[in-house]
Amino acid sequence: MGSPISSRCQSIYDFSCWKTNRKVLHLLNQIIKILVAELTTKAQLQELSQTLHHTMHSLQIEAGSGEQLNIEDGSRAGKAERAEWVINPPAPPGLCHEIISSIKKAVCPNGSKHFSSSTKQTRSRTAGFVSFLHNLFPILIWGRNYKATKFRNDLMAGLTLASLSIPQSIGYANLANLQPQYGLYTSVVPPLVYALMGSSREIAIGPVAVVSMLLSSMLQNVVDPVANASAYRKLVFTVTFFAGTFQFLFGLFRLGFLVDFLSHAAIVGFMGGAAIVIGLQQLKGLLGISHFTSKTDVVSVLKAVFRSLHDQWYPLNFVLGCSFLIFILFTRFIGRRNKKLFWLSAVAPLISVVLSTAIVFLSKADERGVKIVKHIKGGLNPISAHELQFSGQHVGQAAKIGLISAIVALTEAIAVGRSFASIRGYHLDGNKEMVAMGCMNIAGSITSCYVATGSFSRTAVNFSAGCETVVSNIVMAIAVFVSLELLTRLLYYTPMAILASIILSALPGLIDIREAYHIWKVDKLDFLACAGAFLGVLFASVEIGLLAAVTISFAKIILNSIRPSVEGLGKLPGTDIFCEINQYPMAIKTPGILIVRINSGLLCFANASFIRERIMKWVTEKNDEAKENSKEMTQAVILDLSTVTNIDTSGICALEEVHKNLVSHNIHLAVASPRWQVIHKLKLAKVVDKIGRDWIFLSVGEAVDACTSKMVNFSSC
Repeated sequence: MGSPISSRCQSIYDFSCWKTNRKVLHLLNQIIKILVAELTTKAQLQELSQTLHHTMHSLQIEAGSGEQLNIEDGSRAGKAERAEWVINPPAPPGLCHEIISSIKKAVCPNGSKHFSSSTKQTRSRTAGFVSFLHNLFPILIWGRNYKATKFRNDLMAGLTLASLSIPQSIGYANLANLQPQYGLYTSVVPPLVYALMGSSREIAIGPVAVVSMLLSSMLQNVVDPVANASAYRKLVFTVTFFAGTFQFLFGLFRLGFLVDFLSHAAIVGFMGGAAIVIGLQQLKGLLGISHFTSKTDVVSVLKAVFRSLHDQWYPLNFVLGCSFLIFILFTRFIGRRNKKLFWLSAVAPLISVVLSTAIVFLSKADERGVKIVKHIKGGLNPISAHELQFSGQHVGQAAKIGLISAIVALTEAIAVGRSFASIRGYHLDGNKEMVAMGCMNIAGSITSCYVATGSFSRTAVNFSAGCETVVSNIVMAIAVFVSLELLTRLLYYTPMAILASIILSALPGLIDIREAYHIWKVDKLDFLACAGAFLGVLFASVEIGLLAAVTISFAKIILNSIRPSVEGLGKLPGTDIFCEINQYPMAIKTPGILIVRINSGLLCFANASFIRERIMKWVTEKNDEAKENSKEMTQAVILDLSTVTNIDTSGICALEEVHKNLVSHNIHLAVASPRWQVIHKLKLAKVVDKIGRDWIFLSVGEAVDACTSKMVNFSSC
């Protein structure tokens, strides 16, 4: 066989690999091979070679021209098809559908799978009910694989946690202006309910300093806890019920974003200010002062302290409290230096209570002016459902305080839970946590408990003690209950100064100076919210501090919404990426085309006028600069709406005005990358028809190509 024929056959076969109709060329190649096999003379082979050469040349010309036409037609068809994708998406879900869907996801996230996959109605109902129970009570899922080795770790962690929780609970009840047993009650029922419904493995539930101080400072302005202790206690239970109800509704309707109204910076400032206020209030117990101010601001507290120092006070309280405060802080220092001795700092408060109680009992120091706890009512939590007050003059105030307490408690609990969940490498669903927190506080309100949440100090102890699951909370609750049944009489001589020292020892963890400095370096407006919360709590009240923090945070949001960033775009050299020219100075502008990106999630009444004026000002300035060069005159404006997730009627009117103004100056308006809700509303408002369906594009790159080609066509005409 001659080599020319073989090479030509191979060339035709290779050519057939990229020709559109492969089957025809493959058949032609087979015919050629048969002819070659039948030819014998050299002249015949040469003749066939020449014929194939001319045939292949003509095929290549036809194929090349056809391929080019196919590419151009395909490109045009593809752009037209993509434009239809943008203009005609499926209708977005309505508001009612989103609310119902969010409730279904919160209550039974896996229920829809069972309903859709099951063929029998009874089986689907059973599967849906089981899924609902698993979602509501996570213990039904992880409890199946619970082993004895885990229980051993949880038992040790729970007992260690109880040794810290018992003295802290008594101290926090005193901080909330309640009798000591109510702090212990709060460490029994809420942890048990959370163990059934909560998903965090490490969080320790019970009373905390910030919420106790919050209730004390706000409720004592409504009812005097000394003159009318019974009415004050009933109001506390009612506030707890409202707090639990709000928390449950937040989780049910997936309103976790409400907790974010207290930003991270605001929480840092609020916690720091609250820690100082709580510390100053403990001077009452530390100095043995009988008469003290009910106000919480630092000026009033310091005035009360200096006024009391001129009256009768007992230095023995100060000596006793400071001695054990130093002991607790020293054990904490040892525990941080040696991780194996973490348990020493955990049991130090309980050791302090036992030793100080023994000292007072043996030395009869209570007769020498040492203030003691005296009677603590023991036994199981009494039912308090009949004490809830849903009528009367204080219901509105109870609901308001309950809302504030719910948000503060959720903020602390979710922050603590997520911090330790990230260490263990699992995700914590904030909405599920809200439902669990709400249910435990509702249950607590009818069992003589006040608002409970996750404690950072006790959670850190629980984590360090090696807890595996929330069974450690169950062990702690049982240990506290046993203490209520058997040990309350032994706490009669516990000095108030020791409770004050235990609370003071927990406060340094609430003041985070390093984080405040970090906020200052990163974002000055965030630091302003942090400082507002700190100073408001310190020099005014808890409400003023929270209000200042939320107001500054909202002012920041409103400022960014009213005056959003509107940036010009250019194309990065060697790429198809269009980005902001201010951030990337090397980006190249497209002659005759102004590309604008609106960096705002919402185009609404608050920023519509600003955006409209900004765009028209840019067009005017660019045309003034390009008067000498007609090619630089703006002929098209492309709006990149990729960051705009929604639009209202004011934003639609602003776009219509921009379009009218541009048309009056013979400038075309193109819209690129509109989001789902945006293009849907623009279609309903007939704005798409006014702008023109040919001027709506999937991407900025396609918009630039289309505007460039149309500008060329206009100039040629």
